[in-house]
Amino acid sequence: MRSRWIRFVIAIAAGIGLGLLVGWVIAPVKYVDTTLDSLRADYKADYVLMVAETYQADGNLGQAMQRLATLDKRPPLQIAQQALAYAIGVNYPAADINLLNHLIQALQSATPTPKGSSQ
Repeated sequence: MRSRWIRFVIAIAAGIGLGLLVGWVIAPVKYVDTTLDSLRADYKADYVLMVAETYQADGNLGQAMQRLATLDKRPPLQIAQQALAYAIGVNYPAADINLLNHLIQALQSATPTPKGSSQ
């Protein structure tokens, strides 16, 4: 009975070892030419936060808008608003929320409002 358990444990360990060898050494996944829109929501929110931090430091709204445009096909304002919603939902620190709000306010002031609408 004991030798049966030993063989079982050895077989499991060998399977795990072989799986790791194949997955990490022999045939690892290689991501080539991926775009930022393939990021998960948490990484997208972190990217927008980094853009907000850079905007806070240099005040270059045009550059911030270009950076946000690389993240998604939607308008930069919508991207930043979605990041803010995510940040609030997962309890980002208040300082980070404020940075995102500051970026959103700047984007709102730079985004022309459609004719006939009031904001």
